[in-house]
Amino acid sequence: MANRLLRIGFIALLGLGLAWGGGASTARAERVDLQLVLAADVSRSVDSEEFKLQREGYATAFNDPRVLRAIKSGGLGKIAVCYVEWSGEWAQQVIVDWTVIEDEESAAGFAASLLRVPRPFADRTSIGVAIDYAVGQFGRSGHESRRRTIDVSGDGTNTNGKAPALARDQAVALGIVINGLVILSPEPMPWNPMHTHPPGGLDNYYRENVAGGPGSFVMVVEDFQSFAFAIANKLIREIAEAPGPAAR
Repeated sequence: MANRLLRIGFIALLGLGLAWGGGASTARAERVDLQLVLAADVSRSVDSEEFKLQREGYATAFNDPRVLRAIKSGGLGKIAVCYVEWSGEWAQQVIVDWTVIEDEESAAGFAASLLRVPRPFADRTSIGVAIDYAVGQFGRSGHESRRRTIDVSGDGTNTNGKAPALARDQAVALGIVINGLVILSPEPMPWNPMHTHPPGGLDNYYRENVAGGPGSFVMVVEDFQSFAFAIANKLIREIAEAPGPAAR
């Protein structure tokens, strides 16, 4: 009798497990106009004040009515955003996980979340690994979209890890567009001047090694003080899918 009850219990649990598994496999992903990974550089060339301005700049941008109008103008009127920060080869972290933004409330909530998490690290600059990390976030987003974009912001060249051009090409082959936001430094970094001021300029470095895919582009920010305005303009362009030639 005891064995029979155990068998019945096992079968019941198995049935529940199959039912749960079937539900998970047939669950429909939420459709959005765009899946966007914001990948922000927090390497050691970004000092504490610049880091603060960068975080606040992203938060301010998502509270900009122009950005929300751009989101609402899409066919579905919503996008999914994931914000990550990166530095050296072993330093990447999701700061705010995938969030659907479709109205003032969801935009404000995303912006507020950005300001709650402390700075995770301040290491070297590994753009290629950061791109790979950003690509990996799409696989766990739980959303579907016609467009997938990575927005890489940074103030210097790659200093360790995978070559960014290789990571970029692999991402583009998957149908992902990568745009760049270059933050110019007024003076070369004392211990590595070529990092912030490479030959031809940092914006040209990003065009050749980071940005890629149809319609990709690189925008330049003169300093961290104007970061919020530049980010808002960049988001509007990315969300609106402005036509134009690829950056490479």
